Amino acid sequence: MDRIRVMLADDNLSILRVLSDFLGRKPDIDVVAAVSDGVEIPEAVRQHSPDILVMDIIMPRRDGFMTLEALNAMPEALRPKVIVLTGLARDDFIMRAIQLGASYYMVKPFDMNLLYERIADIAREPAETIAAAPAGSPASETVDEQITNLFLTLGIPAHIKGYQYLREAVRMVMDDHDVINRITKELYPGIARKFDTSASKVERAMRHAIEVAWARGRLEAVNQMYGYRVFAREDKPTNGEFIAMVSDKLAVKKTA
Repeated sequence: MDRIRVMLADDNLSILRVLSDFLGRKPDIDVVAAVSDGVEIPEAVRQHSPDILVMDIIMPRRDGFMTLEALNAMPEALRPKVIVLTGLARDDFIMRAIQLGASYYMVKPFDMNLLYERIADIAREPAETIAAAPAGSPASETVDEQITNLFLTLGIPAHIKGYQYLREAVRMVMDDHDVINRITKELYPGIARKFDTSASKVERAMRHAIEVAWARGRLEAVNQMYGYRVFAREDKPTNGEFIAMVSDKLAVKKTA
């Protein structure tokens, strides 16, 4: 595929330099612009046509939410996919960014290699964005967007490891549903290899993420989003049950 055109936006010049240097060394990425003022972002997008915009929420003169709104007002062909990279881990900020069209929300401090992986993943996704999908209509979103929307609505924070492991598990099960029957022998070890960790840590991080979601009590919001009962507060699932439930629901939406 063509090289990925990446634009950076952060008011911290040190972070801009570090990101520019790191991503600039990747063979499949061109860093086409780096700006430190929110007002400059839309014009820089028009001028440089990035595929991916990596952007902080806190920016001078125009914050990230206002920038996402400005990008949504552009013709669809001009809009880059957006990764929000910020020190703000508030759930309402995460939800608002996703609702305004961000493809991914990453909390500082962050893993540079994981950022690179997310840039590559998002660049390969279909062109449709969450912002282009009607609110409350998961069938019109890509599978990855549906997973992101569901997890963030549930209250699974995007910065905890279990979030990433569960996302990967759902993808694996949607590709090969029978892998859910080999969760300890294949699914956990497969995810562990990808993230350079151990299967036991994958299992524990997933369980923690599910416990966080059930403790936050947002299950009804997900049920409303899908239009029917997906989860029940009194029935906290095991890791395997949760992964199977999510993958089954998304598979139904995908074929509907």
